[in-house]
Amino acid sequence: MIFVLAPDEMRAADASAARGAGQEALMRNAGERIAQRVRSRLPRGGRIVAFAGPGDNGGDAFAAFAALDGSYERTILCDGAARASPARGAAEARAAQSGVLLRELPQRAEDAVGATAGSALAIDALFGTGSRLPVGDRYAAAIRALDARRLAVLAIDVPSGIDSQSGAVADVAVRATETVTLAALKPGLLLMPARECVGELWCADIGIGDATLAAHARRYAALDDDAFAALLPHRPLESEKRSSGAPLVIAGSRQFPGAAVLCALGAARAGAGYVTVAAPAADANALRMHLVEQVVVELDEAASAEQAIATLCEIAQRNTSIAIGPGLGLDDRTGEIVRGLIARLDLPVVADASALFHLAKHTGELRGKRIVLTPHAGEFARLSGKGTVAAHERVSRLREFVSRTGITTLLKGLDTLVDDGTRTFINTTGTNALATAGTGDVLTGMIGTLLAQGLAPFDAACAGAYWHGRAGHAAAAKRPVGVIARDVAAALAAALPPATAPDGLRRVY
Repeated sequence: MIFVLAPDEMRAADASAARGAGQEALMRNAGERIAQRVRSRLPRGGRIVAFAGPGDNGGDAFAAFAALDGSYERTILCDGAARASPARGAAEARAAQSGVLLRELPQRAEDAVGATAGSALAIDALFGTGSRLPVGDRYAAAIRALDARRLAVLAIDVPSGIDSQSGAVADVAVRATETVTLAALKPGLLLMPARECVGELWCADIGIGDATLAAHARRYAALDDDAFAALLPHRPLESEKRSSGAPLVIAGSRQFPGAAVLCALGAARAGAGYVTVAAPAADANALRMHLVEQVVVELDEAASAEQAIATLCEIAQRNTSIAIGPGLGLDDRTGEIVRGLIARLDLPVVADASALFHLAKHTGELRGKRIVLTPHAGEFARLSGKGTVAAHERVSRLREFVSRTGITTLLKGLDTLVDDGTRTFINTTGTNALATAGTGDVLTGMIGTLLAQGLAPFDAACAGAYWHGRAGHAAAAKRPVGVIARDVAAALAAALPPATAPDGLRRVY
């Protein structure tokens, strides 16, 4: 299981663990995990330099250097104002005994850059979760020298200059090659714009058990491969097509028939046993050319909204979820159908694209429904009624909207968020390969299937986002340029994670 803890939650968990195992043991474990990554990057030794701040984050650098042997030329540039805790003091003693060189933290830019000359790796151990923005002038030179565009940089816990809670980035911030965060993920590591400073992210087991981490209030959540695999529905041996998931896809129009195709393919490739697509009669033949295994049901465009709702309700008696919105028209009749159908049915629903347009001024009617809304930033601005969403406001704006409406909502982006009023899930698998037309339609179909297979709205949205991101990576691995939405749907099976045995150090992305 993977945990996401805000800084205050992490401090509480760390204090609880220290009362049991002892802070020195935790720091020693942290040092060994960091040393493990150093050995992986530099298996034959080499020159490494660490910039150590005044607290226990700096102590972790001493512990890591003490765990490395003499094949590494190790220098620590240390803040002279450091106030050593007993655990840090013990780590400093071990480091000195093992031959680590100690120098004063440079204050001038040229001295800080010069201190890294000839190094194969630099370590950022200035602040960790104790970082406060903006960073003071005392550390600016060191932070500017720690730049992955110049040399490989490993950040301990949190790159200096980013807010571990909000993901905000100071004017002066470390750009890391990789980050080893300790015990649990911190939300700021997963959120934009800080995510661009993190590099490869690893979560290190330092001896704080799951029970201790789980005992503290947690407002954030994330999935790793094991947690995703455990969440994903599995077909019983004795299954039939409808019991394997039977979503009803209501999508497409004369202008956007492809949206219905992509939504249906996403539903089918996510494991649905029986996908039904309801589309305007004029579009049915075009859809059938692309959907061989899925059933296309024609809707009479001349029928009244009430007649169309009645027809869809009759069709839906044989379905177990609704996926609605991709490519639908924006006319008033379609709006009446969308709202009327959702009001009348008790099936779980995922609503996207045009459905969000029609629901924007009617969110009060959705309270209590088993529904997931899946807006991108522009759609969310209209849906929330509060305008454009800045990167650093995504969590707070989403929480406010869900608190006000009671609707589980997935806010798309590289750092896709899902909130149900009790937790905020941050997706770790996002990729810019998904920045192409139609991938959101595929996601809608996927979530429709997961709902049809019995997952709750929050779980279906989280699992769908995680799987969708993995599929984007899988599609991009085969086609570095030119990934299209159908590639993502086709990659869903290959994107399922293999079973892995935990080794105490998990790659997050």
